[in-house]
Amino acid sequence: MHNWKKELDALVAQTTIFTESLKVQVERPKSLLGKATEEARVNAPHYGDSEREEIKKRVERFQAHQERFRRERENYADSILRRIRLTPEA
Repeated sequence: MHNWKKELDALVAQTTIFTESLKVQVERPKSLLGKATEEARVNAPHYGDSEREEIKKRVERFQAHQERFRRERENYADSILRRIRLTPEA
């Protein structure tokens, strides 16, 4: 039977030597970082009002979103119940 522990240790040693021989440094160019933050700043919603007004508008949008989800759930449940009632019993 092969001595798998020795083979494993040799493989780990080879892999360690190989990875240490690689000197890779990855850095993002600063120009791209600045551009991304500038785009985010431009695309950010601006209401021109106080923070209180901005929060109020965001809450209203969130509530409308939740209301749409509630209606979709109710419509789906109604369609399932209609389908169940129309299906003849076996």
